Amino acid sequence: MNESRRKKFQALDLRFDQLLEPTRNFKPTVWLFNTATALGDFGLLWHIVGIVRAVADTTRVRQALILSSLMGVESLLVNQGIKPFFRRQRPTVKGDTRFKIRKPRTSSFPSGHASSAFFAAVVLSRWSGGPAIALWFTFAIIVATSRVAVRIHHASDIFAGAAIGAAMGVLARLVLSSL
Repeated sequence: MNESRRKKFQALDLRFDQLLEPTRNFKPTVWLFNTATALGDFGLLWHIVGIVRAVADTTRVRQALILSSLMGVESLLVNQGIKPFFRRQRPTVKGDTRFKIRKPRTSSFPSGHASSAFFAAVVLSRWSGGPAIALWFTFAIIVATSRVAVRIHHASDIFAGAAIGAAMGVLARLVLSSL
């Protein structure tokens, strides 16, 4: 990456971090970002969504199994296939001390939380109506943003992760449509 482009990404990262700073001292957003980050670990939120949807309507059991299986494939591709090519350091080693989070072991780029969140939102939108689709993407945005708020990712990490996850979600939907 050339120097000019690198500086633009650094400026974006800094600006986004500064925008989130007031939320780091507000108890409701501290709770929200702690919770979102924890639920984003291993795609837990999306597995819970699949289970809740299946319990509410037993015809969705197959969808829950498909979603969880696809989440495993997405995670493998991002964490073992893409992340190893980038050795980007995280903004902090353990995250902001105002938050209680699990310390990640992989590269900061791209954000796996953002990727899995947008992947799941795209896949779930295949089986959902308007209000639910809005909810899936709201959850995805909150999970992705939480990673910058807790200072374990740069903004550019979550934007890249969201784009990768959404693209993989579109591919998964195409595969599902052909079955």
